[in-house]
Amino acid sequence: MRYQIIPVTPFQQNCSLVWDEQSMQGALIDPGGDEEKLLAAVQQAGVTLTRLLLTHGHLDHVGAARTLADRLGIPVEGPQEEDAFWLAKLPEQAMMFGFPDTPAFLPERWLSDGDTVQIGSLTLDVIHCPGHTPGHVVFHHAPSQTAFVGDVLFKGSIGRTDFPRGDHDALIRSIRERLFPLGDAVTFVPGHGPISTFGRERISNPFVTD
Repeated sequence: MRYQIIPVTPFQQNCSLVWDEQSMQGALIDPGGDEEKLLAAVQQAGVTLTRLLLTHGHLDHVGAARTLADRLGIPVEGPQEEDAFWLAKLPEQAMMFGFPDTPAFLPERWLSDGDTVQIGSLTLDVIHCPGHTPGHVVFHHAPSQTAFVGDVLFKGSIGRTDFPRGDHDALIRSIRERLFPLGDAVTFVPGHGPISTFGRERISNPFVTD
C-alpha cells in the first residue's frame, strides 16, 4: 500500500490518497475540500480513484466528497450511520465556518464495525470508534500496520468531544480498547497534524497513557 497526505481546507485537514501499487486503483480518505488540488495529486500519482471514504461527518472531512463522487462517478463509503445527522447539517456547518455552499448528502454505503473496504488488492478493515462523533470509523490496513484515524487520536492529543453527541468516555474507550490493541507498531495518520504510532501515544500521550 502507498499513501500520500494532502492537507486541505483552512483547517489543514489531512486527506489521504491511498492506492494499490499493483492495480494503481485508489481512494481518497476524508476529501474535505479543495477538490482541484486533490484531483491534481491523484493525476500526478497516476492513480485511478474507485471510491471515497469518510471517517466521520464533519465538514472539513467531507466537504468535497459529493462533488468528487458525482464528477467521477464513484461511490462514497462511510461513516457509520449514526453520523447521518452531521451530513444533514452540512449546509449549516458551511455557513458557520465560511466554507462554500455544501449540500447535505448520504453515502452510497454506510460502514459498520467489522466491515471491509476493497481498493484494488488492498483490504481496509473498518473499526467503529465513537466519541468525537457517534458514527466515527477508522480504516486499518493490517499488512502495512497503518491506520487512518480521522479525529479520534492525534500526536499528543485526542479528538474534541464538545460537539453535539460527543462523548469523552466513549472516545477514551475507543482508543484504548479498539485502537491500541492493534499493536504499538501501527503508524496512524490523524485528521490533523503529524503522524505517530499507537505505541508512542500509549506511552506519552497524557490523555490515554497506561
